[in-house]
Amino acid sequence: MRILVVDDDPPSVKMTAFLLREEGYEVITADNGRTALEMVQSQSPDLVIMDVMMPHIDGLEVTRRIRQTMDVPIIILSAKGETADKVTGLEVGADDYLAKPFEPSELLARVKAVLRRSEAFAYNDDQTRVSVGDLRLDPVGNKVIRGDGTEIELTPIEFRLLHVLMRNAGRVLSHDYLLANAWGYDYEGYSNQIAVYIRRLRTKIERDPAEPQYLQTVRGIGYKFEKPC
Repeated sequence: MRILVVDDDPPSVKMTAFLLREEGYEVITADNGRTALEMVQSQSPDLVIMDVMMPHIDGLEVTRRIRQTMDVPIIILSAKGETADKVTGLEVGADDYLAKPFEPSELLARVKAVLRRSEAFAYNDDQTRVSVGDLRLDPVGNKVIRGDGTEIELTPIEFRLLHVLMRNAGRVLSHDYLLANAWGYDYEGYSNQIAVYIRRLRTKIERDPAEPQYLQTVRGIGYKFEKPC
């Protein structure tokens, strides 16, 4: 597995690269957003670990641009650990967000989890092919297809979250269940993390996001994918 580490702080890059190489990963590095974008295209990393505060192009903008063309998983690292900052990172397309300073073991756990779930969805196409009502998930293209043939592009985490909801259509799923099955590991997530992606999915798949037909909120419990009548 090849991991691109993007950070303009040499000691941070050195530490992160050392941790990853000790675990057997191939590590490539970039110290600015422009180089990172070039390396994503030329080196095809399996995962990008991105710092936010960088000159010229910050990590959030790099993430946004990557998401316009590629589905490579992205973990954002930032000294800003407030909930609003995490939500912003997720909204631009990051798969995970880890606040600095962090424990090395936590970073490695997040890396392994992101790569594990990425592999799982890549090699289990039959299991990820789900159709409910007018919507069909396409695991090869990471998209959802309407009955009229309209194709809607999804990010990897959007796909996994929608997949979990559609496979359990009609059932109310708790926040903990969604975190464990869409994010793929056990940690103390927060409801805003899921709400961000539900909101994004509604803007993509619902005819009227303000009056959702499919993605229903069950207050105090979680969410469910409503089967059409």
